[in-house]
Amino acid sequence: MATAAPAPLRLQPNSPAQARLVLLHGWGADADDLLSLGEVLAEQTQIALEIVALPAPERHPQGVGRQWYGLFPANWDAVPAAITHLRARLLELAEGGIPLENTVVLGFSQGAAMALATGCELPLAGLVSCSGYPHPGWQAPSKRPPVLLLHGRQDEVVPCAAANSLTTQLQVSDAELTVALFDGGHTIPESTFPAIKKALDTWLKKPGVEG
Repeated sequence: MATAAPAPLRLQPNSPAQARLVLLHGWGADADDLLSLGEVLAEQTQIALEIVALPAPERHPQGVGRQWYGLFPANWDAVPAAITHLRARLLELAEGGIPLENTVVLGFSQGAAMALATGCELPLAGLVSCSGYPHPGWQAPSKRPPVLLLHGRQDEVVPCAAANSLTTQLQVSDAELTVALFDGGHTIPESTFPAIKKALDTWLKKPGVEG
């Protein structure tokens, strides 16, 4: 059952933030799960980057961690409400001085599915999907932000075929799409950090929707 989500975790740069990276964790994790990744990326990027890690609105049914919606079994009927919730939180963040056009959203697994389903409809600087998947019936819009898809070839949790499905969906747009597969499983290995950093530096120099 959805409850009021806890406050996000934030990391501020030493100088005034010029852009924002929003992190969306996977099923059963919590906001702090991707915080170390965000910290590394903030140190390596060329722009003063605020890191915001959002916790999902629902408690995990096993009592540890959180979820964007029920997944085992999958409660796909809850996805529209989850998207509405995330959209509202992203818009609320944008009221704090850094606009959506200077914001990149990075999600892992269930968080990646949420990032794409919500973020493709917003004027974000870009989206990073790590081990993500498309929700049933999802159709990517023809006008969307640039997207970076990362996926492990040996992923047994979200098989790599999901990346192929996302690629097909996202190619309906002429906007930038980069797909980077790696040898590994359901994780975000350090070998992918340069690709993420490159995307952040590129998108945040010339932020905005393409299409």
